[in-house]
Parts: sequence; structure tokens; C-alpha cells
Amino acid sequence: MSFQDFTKLEVWISARKVTNSIYNITKLFPQSEIFGITNQMRRGAVSVPSNIAEGCGRSTTKGKLVFFYIARGSLFELETQLYISLDQKFINEITFSEVLEEIQISKKLLNGFINYFKKLDDAK
Repeated sequence: MSFQDFTKLEVWISARKVTNSIYNITKLFPQSEIFGITNQMRRGAVSVPSNIAEGCGRSTTKGKLVFFYIARGSLFELETQLYISLDQKFINEITFSEVLEEIQISKKLLNGFINYFKKLDDAK
């Protein structure tokens, strides 16, 4: 499979799932947070599959890795915001656990993807 056909990659599909979950849970956040954590979580979530896609479109391994690292950073940021949402009682423990599991799966897949490309880069 060509990495330019990113829509078939498990890592990208998983990131989309996280994004959809974030959109669904933030619909229930207080209206006063629309320009606060709601917007920040949505933007962070969207950046994950977007940066995976952009990385796949880069011609060099180093270029790809830059975007994959950005995507991974966004997942860590999103995880923190999920904890804050729980602390503020915008979500319950069940929702928190479900979305956190999706984030963890995406992080594992993305780490594997990054490691694959790092090995390619190291082999040069």
C-alpha cells in the first residue's frame, strides 16, 4: 500500500475515530466553553489525522516524521484536555474512559508508525 493512500491506514482511521468522539462529547459541553476548551479540543483532535495525512504526502522520511511527531503531540494535548473536562465535570467517568482508550490506541498506532519511519531513516 502506498502511504499516499493514507485513508486506508489504521493509524489515520483511528485518529478520525478520536476526532469524531471529541466532536460528539464537546457538543454537550457548556455553551460558555464554545471558545474555550470545546474549540481547543476540536482543533487538537482535527490536527491529528490532518498531520498524519500531511506527513504521508511528504517526499522524505524526515519530512514525514515532522508531521507524525506533531500529530503525536496533539494526542498528548488532547489527553490532558480530556482530564480537564473530567475535572470540570463536563464529562462523566464512563465517557472519559471510553475516549481515553481511543486516544491510547491512537498513540500506540502512531508510535508504531513513527518507529517504522525512524528505522527507514536510520537505514540510510
